[in-house]
Amino acid sequence: MTVFDRNNIQLHGTGHRSIVFAHGFGCDQNMWRFVEPAFRDRYRTVLFDHVGAGRSDLKAFDRAKYSDLKGYASDVIEIGQALQLEGAVFVGHSVSAMIGALASISAPGMFAKLVMVGPSPRYIDDGDYAGGFSALQIEELLSSLADNHLGWSAAMAPAIMGNPDRPELGEELVNSFCRTDPEIARHFARTTFTSDNRTDLKKVIADTLILQTRDDIIASEEVGEYVRREIEGSQIVYLDATGHCPNLSAPAAVIEAMNEFL
Repeated sequence: MTVFDRNNIQLHGTGHRSIVFAHGFGCDQNMWRFVEPAFRDRYRTVLFDHVGAGRSDLKAFDRAKYSDLKGYASDVIEIGQALQLEGAVFVGHSVSAMIGALASISAPGMFAKLVMVGPSPRYIDDGDYAGGFSALQIEELLSSLADNHLGWSAAMAPAIMGNPDRPELGEELVNSFCRTDPEIARHFARTTFTSDNRTDLKKVIADTLILQTRDDIIASEEVGEYVRREIEGSQIVYLDATGHCPNLSAPAAVIEAMNEFL
């Protein structure tokens, strides 16, 4: 099995520099379909599915490896090595923002720039740190997912998406969640929502842009500001968008912010 098959890598564009787009929990590379084409005229664009998502090779799923976000980051590095990436741009949505940060730390020459869309280094409150959820809330969330994957998806996806005036967006996220193998979804959710990568932020040396929306129940503005403070030299842009998935709900705003940054 090659890394291309394992992660269902798709390449577009003709530029000498590459942009890698990485999706979040419960999604796949299709979530970038409104953003990625805007960069094909200047960059080689790289789309892929994390193992367990989309059209990735499910046989490659390893519970031990993917019990830590570093396991997913190691896949990103292998993708970069296969494509001979140097000084590339990594665009990560949700948990993939931190996966990209970890990859950039381990392979500093591979990614010169990071775009973090709705990042969170820790979802659980800890002392003065407000991650947005108590430990009990996370355990209840994970238990609910384990007990009823389809019901959890139907209830949570619209809340995560936000934009209640556009129910088709929430429905798309519900369908995406429901396509994910339930066992893998439960495992990835636990890895995601119990992760703590706060100490890694200060190790990031790549030029970093944080894209923050309003009313994001997964990654609040307070969390976005925390990431900005911890990554030296980073900048934050508040999009004219709500919810956790501006790549679907406000792609033009994402494209505009990325263009200014790049």
